Amino acid sequence: MAGFRSLARQVRDPRCDLALRRYSLRKCLERFAPYGHRATWDHLCARAGFDPEDRSVDPVRLVAALDELEEARAVWLAYEMEFAERRRKEKHDGLRSPGSVDDWHRLTWGGFGVAWCDDPRVHPREPLAEVLRRLIAALEREPGSACPVCRGERLMWRHDLDHEPSAGPVCADCGILVPRPVLTSGALADARRARVLVSA
Repeated sequence: MAGFRSLARQVRDPRCDLALRRYSLRKCLERFAPYGHRATWDHLCARAGFDPEDRSVDPVRLVAALDELEEARAVWLAYEMEFAERRRKEKHDGLRSPGSVDDWHRLTWGGFGVAWCDDPRVHPREPLAEVLRRLIAALEREPGSACPVCRGERLMWRHDLDHEPSAGPVCADCGILVPRPVLTSGALADARRARVLVSA
């Protein structure tokens, strides 16, 4: 099975047939898709300026989409390296029990669903790398009361998400499943109440 880098080479290779280049970009999302496969594809298509169903995409647009994905992947891989190093040091120092950020991180290892968007058409508009930088910054500071990506305060608890965890606070503005460790207990309680009000 091809890895992300070899798939990326196929996307860039002008000797490859256009259908293979598009297919290879889609396959890259099986290795790294911060919003989930469908939402990340929708995001990349919108940002690069082609329709998600377009089978004869301008190769320049395909490469632009790949460039954005690769930049975001580099941001996430750097974070994962720092995270792994921190955990090694904590274990060496005798801290064996992982915290809530560690529990969340275990579910997103490799970058799939880091900023899960259950509705593939609702996702942040900013470049993926910027979204991940904001998310990582939020994981490294004290919890807050707003979405770390768009600063929106309309958080609503959703159940039956196509992701793990299958329930949690979703930002009504940008659509991401907000990682619980970045929110205060009060913000989480407000999100749960918002769900009750919406369903009532």
